[in-house]
Amino acid sequence: MPAYLIYRAHVHDTEAYRAYMARTPAAIAAFGGRFLARGGETVTLEGEPETARVIIVEFPSRAAAQAFYDSDIYRAAIPFRHQVADVQMVIVEGLAT
Repeated sequence: MPAYLIYRAHVHDTEAYRAYMARTPAAIAAFGGRFLARGGETVTLEGEPETARVIIVEFPSRAAAQAFYDSDIYRAAIPFRHQVADVQMVIVEGLAT
C-alpha cells in the first residue's frame, strides 16, 4: 500500500535552504519515492492561509517512507535545514477506495 510523506516548512533563509533541497531528491529516490508536489503555489480553501512550503512525496509503503527518514543519506541532509526552516513531516498510508 502506498504511503505519502507530507512535509510543511516555514523557510527563514531561502538561500541556505537550497543546500538541503539539493540533497533530498537522491535520498527520496533511493527508497522508491517520487515527488507529487514540491513547493508549488498553494490556495487555501478554508481555515488560516497556508504560508508553509508544502511537499508531498509518494513512497511504495509506509516502511519505505520510514526507511527514507531513518536513512543515513537523509539524516546527513537534516542539519542543512535545522537553522533555516521550521518543519512538520507526517506519513499517511493508503489509497481511498
